[in-house]
Parts: sequence; C-alpha cells; structure tokens
Amino acid sequence: MPEAKNGDTVKVHYTGKLEDGSVFDSSASGESLEFKIGMGQLIAGFETAVIGMNPGESKTVRISPEEAYGPHYEEMIIHVDQKQVPPGMEIQLGDQFQLQQESGQNVIVTVTEISEAGVTLDANHPLAGKELIFDIELVAIV
Repeated sequence: MPEAKNGDTVKVHYTGKLEDGSVFDSSASGESLEFKIGMGQLIAGFETAVIGMNPGESKTVRISPEEAYGPHYEEMIIHVDQKQVPPGMEIQLGDQFQLQQESGQNVIVTVTEISEAGVTLDANHPLAGKELIFDIELVAIV
C-alpha cells in the first residue's frame, strides 16, 4: 500500500483539540479535507504528520506553536481608547474586525477585553502560542 508523500493529494478526517481537550475544529461530521501535501495549504505540522501514513491509518499528533500558528506576540495586542471607538458601534468580546495597517496590509483582530477606558484588540491568530493535538485519519491518496 502506498504511503502519503510530498506532492500527493490526500483526503483526511481530523479533529483538532487543545491541551484541555476542547475541540476547536473537526471534519468528523462532514466531508473529509482534501489537500496537496507540500503546498502550504495547511499548517506545517499537520502536513508533516500525514507524510508516511497509509490509507485507513489513524494517529494522534501534538503540534508545537512553531509548526502551527506561531508564537503569541504581545506587540500584536492593540489598546484602543474609548474615544476612538465610533459612536453607536456595538462591540462584544470575541468580535472580529478587519483593520488596515499603515502599510496597507489588512489584519484581522479579535476583541479580547472591553472596559470604560477602551477596547483591547488582538491581531494574533486565535490559536497562536498554543500546542495543538490532532487525531488524523488518512482516508485516501487521490
């Protein structure tokens, strides 16, 4: 039976969990995920984990932040004074907004704190700095 290798298009089922066991993503109740290994479509650690697997094989892998969404950078946390929030704008914890940086590049930020003084926005990926655990089943090499 052929093993999955760089350049192969594969189909997998997966469940992604945090260290506390909470599930952040899963394909279990839907279609399998199809991707080409080595194209950078997924986090590096996930792609690497699939290499060498045979169709029908399952495994659980731990992926470090460096092989996932990177470290959590404090400098990517922005504090916005309440005076800068547009009047009437309803903001709730967990809301996500797209902001344009001075360079013209767009960045997605998440509201992580709301106070009388202002709003705290985090431009890190929500899974940055976290070790991820994936249960992976290789369904097929296409």
